[in-house]
Amino acid sequence: MASEVPWKALPGGLADSVRPHLPGVVAEIIAAVAEEVPDYARPIEGAFGEGLRLGVEVALGRFLELPGTSSPALGPRDRRLYVDLGRGELRQGRELQTLLAAYRVGARVAFRRFADIAREAGFEADAVVPLAESVFAYIDELSATSVEGYAREQSTRAGEADRRRSELLTLLLSGLADGPALAAAAALAGWTIPEQVVAVVLEPGRGEGLATRLGQTALVGREAHALVAVLPAPGRASGRPRLAQRLAGRGAVVSPAKPVAELRTCLALARAAAALTETGVLTGDPVFVDEHLSTLLLHRDADLLGLIVAERLRPLDGLKPTTRARLEETLLSWLAHRGERQRVAAELHVHPQTVGYRLGQLRELFGDLLEQPHVRFELEIALRGSR
Repeated sequence: MASEVPWKALPGGLADSVRPHLPGVVAEIIAAVAEEVPDYARPIEGAFGEGLRLGVEVALGRFLELPGTSSPALGPRDRRLYVDLGRGELRQGRELQTLLAAYRVGARVAFRRFADIAREAGFEADAVVPLAESVFAYIDELSATSVEGYAREQSTRAGEADRRRSELLTLLLSGLADGPALAAAAALAGWTIPEQVVAVVLEPGRGEGLATRLGQTALVGREAHALVAVLPAPGRASGRPRLAQRLAGRGAVVSPAKPVAELRTCLALARAAAALTETGVLTGDPVFVDEHLSTLLLHRDADLLGLIVAERLRPLDGLKPTTRARLEETLLSWLAHRGERQRVAAELHVHPQTVGYRLGQLRELFGDLLEQPHVRFELEIALRGSR
């Protein structure tokens, strides 16, 4: 233990020589701190002055208990004081470096004064070396303890902020909060309510680092069996590509933009689209729901869609699978392009005569049905649904 604490090598009588001079050393340190540390350059009075003076007095008093011993730099009560000093720096809105700078100033002044007092008291010059090591090792311990306090306060605040953001997300997703209640919860969480929001849904196992990736404007949490993020709606021109980049590789689904009051609708649409991505109906990474609204509409009622597919595509029953696939592809393109054969041929990468041949087959199978507008509409639904 002796090799770990330099004050073990200090003569025990040093403390007795320094102690009568302690009030003057305290005053000199406080004056130097006020002069050299900008954030402390103010009248040393009130709660601030009392706290600074107490910190210096306790630090020096404890140090004078150490010469000739193997004791740790700080006892439990001293540690609490310097942990609290670290916490207090954050609460006062100051950077931790401010307090650490004050410690360094204090160490320099204390060493200079203690060394002068030791020489005046007749101590050998060899005592100055362990004195320097002791003072600065001691200040390092004080600094580390205050760093710990600062970090604890940061953690406490972060935990409180996370809790409030989680509560706000729960309130938003419930759809039960009125305007004033929502505004109050948002203010506590430090979240500005956007004009429009989107809900992002993804599997929990793919959400690592999502909150950091999306930033402070996003509220992220669990909802049912999915990970959900609520964030301001991105602009299509530049915001959407940036959001797509942040979500890439996560299999996320992004809802259409809606006011906060309609967030439950956003979430329902995103979940419905997520279910379609699992079956391969929708593809993309991420999937933006508003780019697939017709597909989503088609699949909202699977039984009804199945009935339309079976009824309208019945003329194709009995064909070989490859023949049926070619004719379905051709018919869908023909419907989409309003019968423009050249555009159909370009889309399918075939000769226009091939398109004409296939259309002849389709007319034989469907007959006059292809001339009826409502049948053509239901045929397109059936073809897109079956795909």
